[in-house]
Amino acid sequence: MSPVRPGGSRLGAEGLVCRFGGVTALDGVSLQVPPGRITALTGANGAGKSTLFRCLSGDLHPDAGRVRLDGRDITGLPEYVRARLGLARTFQQVAVFARLTVADNLRVGAEQAGGCRGRQADAAVARTLRLLGLGRDAERPAGSLPTGTLRLVELGRALAADPGVLLLDEPAAGLDPEQTERLAVLLTALAGNGLAVLLVEHDRELVDRIADRVHTMGAGRITPDGR
Repeated sequence: MSPVRPGGSRLGAEGLVCRFGGVTALDGVSLQVPPGRITALTGANGAGKSTLFRCLSGDLHPDAGRVRLDGRDITGLPEYVRARLGLARTFQQVAVFARLTVADNLRVGAEQAGGCRGRQADAAVARTLRLLGLGRDAERPAGSLPTGTLRLVELGRALAADPGVLLLDEPAAGLDPEQTERLAVLLTALAGNGLAVLLVEHDRELVDRIADRVHTMGAGRITPDGR
């Protein structure tokens, strides 16, 4: 995990504006994601949460505003560079390599985003398999697994890169109660070890249980009633 700036926010959005034609998806959004904390975003579909994630990850560039990582302006950097700087994400729609095994999916994360090779990548894969309880599925093709397990595989691919910031888009969708409990315990532990987590999640019970700060989005803005 990359070093934390003392007293600083790992990831920050400053006045982000994003328009699609005549629609303003983000209207001056500012947000801080500090290390060692779980920050959550809630709000109805279309509120701008996924657009914000895309701007933070580098998949989409805003029309105005800045994105900073450990104080560095990364607004113009592409997604793969941000990943190498320690920014990892999952997606609302599960995105895994269906024909690859679970272990190889994790290896992709370790090698491409984490820059690991050889034994170092093997160690990252083994560590992540243990962390997520995926050892028995390690050699199974990812496409043969149920949705809940695929969510864990996608999370594992992000974690195999040993990121400093983790963006999670609906990570509990499709999980059974046991898997949701495991996710809650895992994210709390990861934040406790210094990881900065930004979570978009419709499971309000999970959010209220694990989030240190909750922001509500509506009409492309963060409303002031969050905790």
